[in-house]
Amino acid sequence: MRRNNRTKLATILTAAMIMGTLPGQAFADSADSGGASAAAGSETAVQSGTNAQITKVKAEALARQYVNIPKEYTLQGTGFSSEQLAVGKRNTWSLDFVKKVNGKQQGSIYVRIHADNGQLLEFRTYVDNPSAKPTYPLKVERDAAQKLALEFIHTLAPNYESQVKLNTEYGVSLLPPLTGQVRHMLRFDRIVNGIPYADNYIEAEIDSEGHMMSYSLRWDETIVFPKVSTTLTAEQADAKLRAAAKPELAYIIPYSAKGERKPVLSYKLDSLAIDAVSGDTKDRTNISYYRQGTVSKTPLTAKPDGTKPSNSNITEQRAVEIVKAAFKLPADAVLSHSNYNENKDEYSGKTNAYWDLNWTITKDGKEQGFLSATVDGQSGAIRNFYNYNYSASPEKGETDKAPVSLQQAMELATATVKKQLPWLTHELYIVSPKPETYEGKTAGEIGSYRIEFVRKVHGATVEYDNIGVSIDSRTGEVTDYNGNIADFDYPASPPGVITKDAAISKWLGYYRTELAYQLVQQYWWEGQPIPYQKMLVLIAAGEASESQLTTKNEAELVYRLVPRPLDESIFLDAETGSWRNRETGEATQLEKPKATDIEGHWAQRQLELMVAYKALDVKDGKVRPSEQVTRGELIKMLVLARNSGNSPMYDMGTASAALEKASFDDVAADSSYFVYVESALAQNLIDIGDGSFNPDGKVSRDEMSELIVRALGYNALAEYDHIFKASFKDSDQIENKGQAAIVVGLKIMSLSDGKFLPGKLVTRAEASVAFFRYLQTRADLAEAPLRM
Repeated sequence: MRRNNRTKLATILTAAMIMGTLPGQAFADSADSGGASAAAGSETAVQSGTNAQITKVKAEALARQYVNIPKEYTLQGTGFSSEQLAVGKRNTWSLDFVKKVNGKQQGSIYVRIHADNGQLLEFRTYVDNPSAKPTYPLKVERDAAQKLALEFIHTLAPNYESQVKLNTEYGVSLLPPLTGQVRHMLRFDRIVNGIPYADNYIEAEIDSEGHMMSYSLRWDETIVFPKVSTTLTAEQADAKLRAAAKPELAYIIPYSAKGERKPVLSYKLDSLAIDAVSGDTKDRTNISYYRQGTVSKTPLTAKPDGTKPSNSNITEQRAVEIVKAAFKLPADAVLSHSNYNENKDEYSGKTNAYWDLNWTITKDGKEQGFLSATVDGQSGAIRNFYNYNYSASPEKGETDKAPVSLQQAMELATATVKKQLPWLTHELYIVSPKPETYEGKTAGEIGSYRIEFVRKVHGATVEYDNIGVSIDSRTGEVTDYNGNIADFDYPASPPGVITKDAAISKWLGYYRTELAYQLVQQYWWEGQPIPYQKMLVLIAAGEASESQLTTKNEAELVYRLVPRPLDESIFLDAETGSWRNRETGEATQLEKPKATDIEGHWAQRQLELMVAYKALDVKDGKVRPSEQVTRGELIKMLVLARNSGNSPMYDMGTASAALEKASFDDVAADSSYFVYVESALAQNLIDIGDGSFNPDGKVSRDEMSELIVRALGYNALAEYDHIFKASFKDSDQIENKGQAAIVVGLKIMSLSDGKFLPGKLVTRAEASVAFFRYLQTRADLAEAPLRM
């Protein structure tokens, strides 16, 4: 193996990188009043009207000094703006530098400077270098990148250096990289009173060559942090968080599951926070601006309002009649297009048929709008309806109050859903929008009310169903309807599930409790704090105006749940209480198994790599390096290596590809090797042969050499074995002579006393080493793509 230089700290950076020594007064310098060069007279409209201490000319000079921008990069654009802080604003300069050769842009550097004190706030760089190629292993790994980032902070942000701490979880890839094209994302959180405030930070992006690709200083000096003498203990906080936790049942679909896809009942528990002193649950609106509304506690009806339509072949005429009977179509609407389609549902795997219908609305020979609808070709149920009438749309400047109230819109939406989905009314729950969203607004401002519905089966939310209605605030007509219901069967009675307490215990094992600051926005009126909802009511009633209101952004101290870093998305199976992979549905665990039988092994690192990507399994804590590798394991190694560790499911066309007939008789769709074998076949890495793959069969060195050469793309060339002088002692025993010569010549496989030993079966350790070397060789042989 080549010498490993990963521990050496790269010091050569890109052109947009480490700068020279800065003058001590760089941040304190204000603009010169004159004599700055002819460029000073070119400060045009972008500078006029600003009260910045740093002029545009000074900002450019600082940018070139901090980032050492090469002379061939010219200033293409400049912007001046103000950013809102907790108290007051901050002025900034934004500068774009570009490098062009023969009119083609080959590089760009973006820099943002504090316009009052000259502090570097941000830069990003891009270099179009078609001759660059990846190297493997990485020249600069994460620990070395951290040192580079700290050197950068020490040079350019010395005042912040003592106030930040590396966020050890941010940007961490829990899987070792399989490519040299890696960028290390590093974040240094602001620390106040020994407690992190994660919304202020210094962020750096460094590639595997050691080049600083971007840098960002996100900081607000005006935030007031409360001084708290006592807080809940960690044990008390855990108890409060447990009491506040409200796990919810939900049906989900692992979207890359092997075989037929089916709904799985899960327990969800979103992150939450409590006041660090009182233990009161914090309103999630302080953390997230998005909120759907309040879900009703009861369904639309206690029992279904009707029966599900029976399957029949729906003609175009019948589909048109169904839409006209369901929704009010203008008299001058003319059917302009219809299309019949059949496709396989990506969730259920069932073949669906539907009509796509389109109408045009005309008046006096001019188009005034359009309508569209999708009708199920078997049941006649309407999936979607959309009505857009230009003349009926509220004008932007319209001042009249909306004739249709929110309550009336909810009633109209409910009636629509009952009419279209009568067999599901006992499972549909209306989501009441926040009234303040519409209070005090005119019809022109509202446009349409959007009313959503949640489907629950035995109390469990069905996440993949989409039901919603939009009601015109002036006419009360339905302008948009969605009734997309996945065609799945559900149990007649609620399945047995683990208790909520058990679910909470599971989820609290996934989250960790962190004491941290978070920002909260408060509204004040006449010198007193006022709830956001009451503020909107006062404005709507004319008792207050926005000019009378002030906002205060203050930090608050909380205990919050922070998800642990994992190399996969997971969910909690509500029936078994086990963790499963969100993509595949396969069983998994929070703590990854560690092999106990490879410590100090000559192939330890390579074996750990294969275990990390689950190319090799661990049984009873052992990876069994001396056991012979199987054909299935070897193909999985190869496909993962070629896909940079990603599942080949994403490269197989559609999520339902696994439902198709298997190519090999002995690798069914539910096999753990299915997607890898099918991917290898599609990439011409293996042949169909007699239709059997033999996934548990053993692999000889001769066979492995061909597989690796195929993956490198040299198999056709290897067939001309006379080109390669393979002077092995046992050459006459080698079937794939050209391939053997290539893998030995590239040092992917080695000889033993001058012999290739083609018939020797490959062990798991030997296979791991071979594919690690394959990754290195692939990077060495990589060529830049042709540029036209």
